[in-house]
Amino acid sequence: MTEQSSTPKAGKNPLVELADYGQSPWLDFVRRSHIESGALKKMVDEDGLKGVTSNPSIFEKAIGGSKDYDGAFAELEGKGDVDAFGIFDVLAIADIKAAADVLRPVYDATDGVDGYISLEVSPYLADTTDETIAEARRLWKAVDKPNLMVKVPGTSAGVPAIRTLIGDGININVTLLFSQEAYAAVADAYLDGLEAFKAKGGDVSRVASVASFFISRIDSAVDHAIDAKIAAKDENAEALAGLKGKVAIANAKLAYQHFIKLSEGNRFKALAADGARPQRLLWASTGTKNPAYPDTLYVEDLIGRETVNTMPPATMDAFRDHGKAAEALTVDVDAARKVLDDLKRFGIDLDAITQELLRDGVTLFADAFDSLLSTVAKRRVEFLGPRLDGQTHSLPADMAPLVKAELDTARKGGAIRRLWARDSSLWTGADENQWLAWLGITGADAKELPALVDFQKDVKAAGFTHALLLGMGGSSLGPEVLAKTFGKQAGFPELLVLDSTDPAQIATFQAKIDPAKTLFIVSSKSGGTLEPNILKEYFFDLTVKAVGAEKAGAHFVAVTDPGSHMQKVAEGDKFRKIFYGDPGIGGRYSVLSNFGMVPAAVMGLDLKRFLDATDIMVRACAASVPPADNPGATLGAILGVGAVNGRDKVTIVASPGIADVGAWMEQLLAESTGKVGKGIVPVDSEPLGAPAVYGKDRIFAYLRLEGGADAAQDAAVKALEEAGQPVVRITVSEPYQIGQEFFRWEIATALAGAIIGIDAFNQPDVEASKIETKKLTDAYEKTGTLPPEAPFFEAEGIKLFADARNAGEIEKAASEKTLDAYIAAHLARLGAGDYAALLAYIERNAAHTEALTKLRTVIRDARKVATCVGFGPRFLHSTGQAYKGGPNSGVFLQITADDAKDLAVPGHTYGFSIVKQAQARGDFDVLAERGRRALRVHLGSDVGAGLARIATAVERALG
Repeated sequence: MTEQSSTPKAGKNPLVELADYGQSPWLDFVRRSHIESGALKKMVDEDGLKGVTSNPSIFEKAIGGSKDYDGAFAELEGKGDVDAFGIFDVLAIADIKAAADVLRPVYDATDGVDGYISLEVSPYLADTTDETIAEARRLWKAVDKPNLMVKVPGTSAGVPAIRTLIGDGININVTLLFSQEAYAAVADAYLDGLEAFKAKGGDVSRVASVASFFISRIDSAVDHAIDAKIAAKDENAEALAGLKGKVAIANAKLAYQHFIKLSEGNRFKALAADGARPQRLLWASTGTKNPAYPDTLYVEDLIGRETVNTMPPATMDAFRDHGKAAEALTVDVDAARKVLDDLKRFGIDLDAITQELLRDGVTLFADAFDSLLSTVAKRRVEFLGPRLDGQTHSLPADMAPLVKAELDTARKGGAIRRLWARDSSLWTGADENQWLAWLGITGADAKELPALVDFQKDVKAAGFTHALLLGMGGSSLGPEVLAKTFGKQAGFPELLVLDSTDPAQIATFQAKIDPAKTLFIVSSKSGGTLEPNILKEYFFDLTVKAVGAEKAGAHFVAVTDPGSHMQKVAEGDKFRKIFYGDPGIGGRYSVLSNFGMVPAAVMGLDLKRFLDATDIMVRACAASVPPADNPGATLGAILGVGAVNGRDKVTIVASPGIADVGAWMEQLLAESTGKVGKGIVPVDSEPLGAPAVYGKDRIFAYLRLEGGADAAQDAAVKALEEAGQPVVRITVSEPYQIGQEFFRWEIATALAGAIIGIDAFNQPDVEASKIETKKLTDAYEKTGTLPPEAPFFEAEGIKLFADARNAGEIEKAASEKTLDAYIAAHLARLGAGDYAALLAYIERNAAHTEALTKLRTVIRDARKVATCVGFGPRFLHSTGQAYKGGPNSGVFLQITADDAKDLAVPGHTYGFSIVKQAQARGDFDVLAERGRRALRVHLGSDVGAGLARIATAVERALG
């Protein structure tokens, strides 16, 4: 609408004439420039404008279709980042306040009859009474203008909300009314509310309400039904054609008759005696949608006393130009009744149509709000620039439409809002709601930040040279990412992470530290996990020997859930500090809780900087951000759709400076989704190859660190995209934004789990391995030996073990009884869509990693299958869940060896070597029990030579 368009033609302005017939013209339009330029005031002065209404579509066009809000966006971001809804809320409330001020003279001059501006509660709340009430009260308080009207839909849930809010003395614009019955219910609610407000001593003369009756949508729907009957050659086709364009006005006229009856009734008169105003009917949706109808139809035929017509700009311009003002609502009421009677007699159910219109109206308003928030989210990303890690994707033609459809399904179903609302039905309806505290963890961290900073200062002052974290799975993988990504910080101890029971690996770490100068972080959520407990016992004993029993506790910190066994141990041994986890956060989602923040504090990271950077992604993934604009949701849709359509291997590629994030992602994806025969198999640290070596079962996730990218990786990923492989590209601007990736992938994994149809927060098969391990260690404690086992083949110092089924299949397929033949027979079981996993219970060092990397690459290139490498027992608390509970597409080669030297576990008859053996055997037993294709290769004492021999066998087997 331009300023010039508000100037009427010569003669009296038809808009002004409406007042002569008791009708108030309102404008269905809001835009900041329209307010600030004086155009709105000019309409008040020249057009007799009496009020303004708004809705999500209006705000979406204003914010997305103009530069009016650029300055406000910049100002908001300057004060601190907020999510999409928070930005909209600030912008909308500012506009509403400004418009209210322009309209205030009208409000004062009419003694509160007119001069209102309307602001809508979130359309997402249309079916929730309590939430609608809470939101309306919040808006009323936030705007704090007496001439505000809060818009509430006239749904079944909205009616009791309207009653309550009027009873609070809040002005209400009831929206989305289509039927006379719905209007009658709303009118009763208004009277109920006034009576309640009066009973509380409220001044009913200061409460105003309008009931917004939608017009043109009714004719559009009815005309469509009429056209269908005419097309079907209905016997009443000619009469039906005569009803087109008449039903909405007839319906409105009869609703107005109900208004007159209520206004003249004793119930309202009793309230009017105290100054109460009637709840005026407001005609909404008055722009004609059928070009065959006059553009002023829904103004001229709806003029009547104590009514409002809210017009879109084009309709207002048309009526100003050539409209005719005259009493209409009380004219030909009998004819209106006949129109509705005829419609019913000819077989068109107006009640059914209006019910459908209400449902559609709620959906359309929610869709419009989605569009609005999408626009705001996009603008936010523009203003954030590199402060938000970027995300793009390239999908093959068969996958792209599926992902798009899934995102639309998620939007329509409110999947993101349900996630943030902790709605278990998003997954399996079990106890998922109890494991979602990680959604609000950065806010909780901010409250605990002073205590963490004080602890950080204490650690620095103590002069520790090293910090050794003892943990497994979620307790160790996140801290390891921080340690490897940031390295040693000046003035703080170097953070090391030990998550193994391999004696050689423990000895390697022991050699790196001086217990007298080391702070040990014992990290265990449950406090009952075997590995951190025995590692604590081992290193506590060393520390007692180094500094004495009285001082040893001061070298230890515990991170554990309240009331755990570890808490009791820490208290008994007088640990320096105990930090508590949130019982509502599972281990693999715990990196942003104390399980990650305490190690971050110890190693000297800038915790506020880290959390502030992370919060930007939290807000990008907020409930208010529609899925297609929500980085976590979009990634989750890609992962979930891939998993249910054959692309269930996610290959993680990361720049060298952040490469360790892949190990953390492995656990998150595998343990969260790999169960009940479904899920995602993550593939980390597999060297990139030429496109020809990959099948159609992969998704590639490329985390690229700006300023630290590898040119060869860039080229390889580009080649994969060009070959049609699905690639998700994530740009990490700087290391402190790694927290954004933690949160992005947590959101994505949770939503992928919902798409796959599993509980994304349990880990049943991890527990199964623990049970089998405990059986074996308990047996050792009793007898001093593990139960005997016999290989089905032994030669060259190498033994092969398998359960009866696997051994039988391998022996049957082997061309001869040799190591090479058996390895060949086992690998021959790999088919399209399978993956090979090398599960190595040996020290995780550079030499062994290199040997296994070469081995996996040979397998991948020859068989074109995904390959995984896991070091045991570390992977048991990570990918082990997917290996046992996920898709039965893995072919497993477990690798064990004799330990050159064992280390005793204080207080137990077994040493770490026995524990590791028990874990390997327990792991293998569960693989077999789950029907997996598994072979165990025992190398003897010379691990290097054994790995070389297996490599030779594999190369021979695969040509």
